[in-house]
Amino acid sequence: RSYPVPVHAAHALISIPTHSVPYVSLNFFSFLPENQSLDLHRHHPGDDMRADGKPHAVCVPYPAQGHATPMMKLAKVLHSRGFHVTFVYTEHNHRRLVRSRGAGAVAGLPGFRFATIPDGLPPSDPDATQDQASICHSTTTTCLPHLKSLLGGLNNSAAGTGTPPVTCVVADSIMSFAVDAAAELGVPCALFWTASACGYMGYYNFQFLVDHGLTPLKGEEQLTNGYLDTPVTNALGMTKHMRLRDFPSFVRTTDRDDILLNFMIHELERASRADAVIVNTFDEMEQPALDAMRAILAPPVYTIGPLNFVVEQLVPDGGDGSASLAAIRPSLWREDRSCLEWLRGREPRSVVYVNFGSITTMTSQELVEFAWGLANCGCDFLWIVRNDLVKGNAAMLPLEFLEATKG
Repeated sequence: RSYPVPVHAAHALISIPTHSVPYVSLNFFSFLPENQSLDLHRHHPGDDMRADGKPHAVCVPYPAQGHATPMMKLAKVLHSRGFHVTFVYTEHNHRRLVRSRGAGAVAGLPGFRFATIPDGLPPSDPDATQDQASICHSTTTTCLPHLKSLLGGLNNSAAGTGTPPVTCVVADSIMSFAVDAAAELGVPCALFWTASACGYMGYYNFQFLVDHGLTPLKGEEQLTNGYLDTPVTNALGMTKHMRLRDFPSFVRTTDRDDILLNFMIHELERASRADAVIVNTFDEMEQPALDAMRAILAPPVYTIGPLNFVVEQLVPDGGDGSASLAAIRPSLWREDRSCLEWLRGREPRSVVYVNFGSITTMTSQELVEFAWGLANCGCDFLWIVRNDLVKGNAAMLPLEFLEATKG
């Protein structure tokens, strides 16, 4: 059922400047006690903002490429809807970004700025992805005071720089320390799950798998003896046809103290402390998993995806000054664009694209096996091979493979 807006209210709005009127709706079924309504009146968020009323979101991605990219897209969406944005990199990834794209990559734009915090790790290969177990442990144990300091500094300098004070924090779901930093500042924190709702529930069920003795594994032999095909029929929010091997690979450990396994359990347990959870998906695609998330999480769960499509609509590549925002990209790797001319010479939908992401590693034997699989598929392919793709070695392909796929 819809409710009509009084005509006199509509006429009044027409005569008032745009973006100057707060709109408040508690929906048709909400009721507030008198004392709470008074609190809302006395303490509305705009009290501490600049005269233009622009909100200020501090975006804190997990320091890996596959997390920074969707967070950047979300930050662009917020900026396009009127937010001032501060995008926070770790110092290591900030330096990588400057090396890969130049200083202009972090120069920022009016209303879109960059900041850094330490990650707590010693210096490492400046162009390599950091060890994930180390970065997970370090962000959990060392980053909170640095983020608190950054948020406080942004607010302290707001008046002098002409930027609005921080009004909210948007952090990666596995950077949950940001909830504590935001709470100390007195602003809300939304956690952003950058992948699918189904993936979220896969990680959420880690504790269930531990409690039922399915993980950690009893020995390395369980990786190959069929144990991973064990049915898991009653995991919350998952299909009844799940097997242990279908869960994220962190369950394939023999160590109950495994850093990555326990990190994910810890981070997802803390999600209910946030003010909201945002997921890069849409309801029609993942309704069962989203229903499960909404059943287990205290804060509201919002879907905002697919962000690739949303950003294309809101931040076009040209026109009205938006091109500069569209050009901001968080790529931590030097881009080799020489493949584009080769691609233009191929028929549409005729090229297999292969990319193992920014943190996956494999053995030399696995690399060669994948290579010959691609060579024998009979299709043109574009394969992204990182320098650090092979564990402990440079990613070297046999000359016979290069000859077989020449051209």
